[in-house]
Amino acid sequence: MIYTAFIRTIFFYFFLLVVLRIMGKREIGGLAPIDLAVTILMAELAAIPIQDPGMPILAGAVPIATIMLLELALSGLCLRNNWWRQLIHGKPSVIIKDGKFVPQEMRNVRFTVHEALEQLRRAGYSDITDVEVAVLETDGHLSVIPKSQSRPLAAKDLKLPTHYEGLPYPLIVDGEVIYDHLNQCGLDVSWLQEELKKRGIQDHRDVFCAILNTHGELFVQPKEPTKWFLQT
Repeated sequence: MIYTAFIRTIFFYFFLLVVLRIMGKREIGGLAPIDLAVTILMAELAAIPIQDPGMPILAGAVPIATIMLLELALSGLCLRNNWWRQLIHGKPSVIIKDGKFVPQEMRNVRFTVHEALEQLRRAGYSDITDVEVAVLETDGHLSVIPKSQSRPLAAKDLKLPTHYEGLPYPLIVDGEVIYDHLNQCGLDVSWLQEELKKRGIQDHRDVFCAILNTHGELFVQPKEPTKWFLQT
């Protein structure tokens, strides 16, 4: 019985991972009500056949696959039809406008002043008068747009020139070379080995991480954290 439960747990673990991957990142990120319902339902459906060895595995797998197909169909429908999207996911609500609460909208979504102030503090705003608009998104997250006078200074406000800053590429992680990133950067293993030798490292397996930024600087941290290097 214990062995059967062990095997069933492994099966549904990987089965749910595959299902969630197929359903997309939205199911894993901020959960809207329908996403939360789907996640809880799938967990319950997987738990029943795991706990009951007499129940066929298909008794749990088929309902989970059905929910996956239904969710994919509804997601496609919501992409093509705004009415369905609002019906399934709801619509954002403006609860603060021009530095003032919108009481009627807050009553409609049952969102209290205390909850609004809490989320404003989390966003870094202690004073409601600094907020131009605050929108309660469909997943319960509060998006805050501050007034222009309360926004942090940006380089464009001071008319300062800036350089392009893209995404750094990890080239080595825990001794493993990420060849896809090397190819995307137009580099090869020979270049990487040469750079490591400049830092006194003979084997890439001795590197905890090596990251190339958009300025062409290679950051290298050995597995033994005794030295940190930054060299162009």
